[in-house]
Amino acid sequence: MKLTLAYSPVACSLVPYILLTEAGAAFDTLSVNMGKGEHMGPDFLRLNPKGKVPALVIDGAPLTENVAIQLWIARQFPQARLMPADELEYARAVSVMAWCASGIHPKLTQQGRPERYCDLPGTADNVRALGSHTLFEQFAIADNMLAGREWFFDHFTCADAYFYWCFRRGAMFAPDVSVFKNCMAHRQRMEQRASVQKLIAYEKKVEADFAAAAA
Repeated sequence: MKLTLAYSPVACSLVPYILLTEAGAAFDTLSVNMGKGEHMGPDFLRLNPKGKVPALVIDGAPLTENVAIQLWIARQFPQARLMPADELEYARAVSVMAWCASGIHPKLTQQGRPERYCDLPGTADNVRALGSHTLFEQFAIADNMLAGREWFFDHFTCADAYFYWCFRRGAMFAPDVSVFKNCMAHRQRMEQRASVQKLIAYEKKVEADFAAAAA
């Protein structure tokens, strides 16, 4: 089985990168420079007409949408225990992942791309402020969920990888996320994992390659 992950630094494609690494899967990467608009170029749109990362190409067939990709990885590599075994806990993990995708992620986009929410002149700061308020409400919920726990469930799962990206990305817009002590501790635990350390090193390499290509 040949796997290729369409990946862009900082973007949520880091989640399947972490999970594939956790699973011990052999995979290649297709680095996509979103800053240069490569995700909207004809070559990439043939791979994913939605113009987004991640996309996981499985023996030539692309799979899109982060939650779907994560669940496929978890089912394909059951020995990695990337989802809870109990059926109800499994469903609850999917619930956390769906929340990351539909509840938290749009608020991050609102910070980075306010013009997608309102393109009237002079509104960007207000759009960001409204998004930041709701984002903090989401992080407060997560902080309560993580109280007294290392992970969202009894062991590391896809839900932890996805929330790690959400919280890490949120910190890039609002440095005072340090008020969420349990989320901060969760991020620190994540960054002690070998898979995340590999991701961070790879991310730096891709960013350096992009910078060198632009020079």
